[in-house]
Amino acid sequence: MASQTGRVLVYGGKGALGSACVSFFKAKNYWVGSIDLAPNEQADANVLVKAAESWTVQEEEVVQEVDKILGEHKLDAILCVAGGWAGGNAASKDFIKNSDLMWKQSVWTSAISANLAGKHLKDGGLITLPGAAPAVSGTPGMIGYGMAKAAVHQLVKSLAAPNSGLPPKAKAVAILPVTLDTPMNRKWMSTADFSTWTPLDFVAGLFYKWTSGEEQPENGSLVKLTTREGNTELSFE
Repeated sequence: MASQTGRVLVYGGKGALGSACVSFFKAKNYWVGSIDLAPNEQADANVLVKAAESWTVQEEEVVQEVDKILGEHKLDAILCVAGGWAGGNAASKDFIKNSDLMWKQSVWTSAISANLAGKHLKDGGLITLPGAAPAVSGTPGMIGYGMAKAAVHQLVKSLAAPNSGLPPKAKAVAILPVTLDTPMNRKWMSTADFSTWTPLDFVAGLFYKWTSGEEQPENGSLVKLTTREGNTELSFE
């Protein structure tokens, strides 16, 4: 059996983008661990997250399980692609409920990923976090979502700064997609122009290149993904 290329951990590894990342890296002979509410059968190891717990309890359980499955091994990359979407303005009856959900789905997961990076990322490793293009400005129709994603953007900037706790020469970046081409997005926005949606394999391939040291953006970059007529371009916020 050929030796493994490296090791990556995918937070949100059972979702649409997470599953694409697990498949892509497995095809490149990486050891891949998944963290999610349900197991990814393709992954080499799974950490199952229990829903509706406190942030500290969730962090303790995830970190303990990751410690067990990794042992002394270091990671080439931690790819956090966990998240979700909920709308609503300040007058919505579900404004606080949805904001709480967005915080749990994006900020809890990103912060726990950052903590794991401080413990398990190798020198010169990579952590990617899930930002969002709309959250660089106001998001009045989806305030909770915008707040959570803006917090993720700030976390990336903090991780890229000196004394952040990341290993030497490690990089932190966020992707800022507009719309990802997922089955759920196609279901709920069936009349949209899919040629403007970013394919999941493109994102997985981008992560692979960055993990391999190719075309890495600068530390702390917020990388916007803009797709037109099926072609995706990168720009920096």
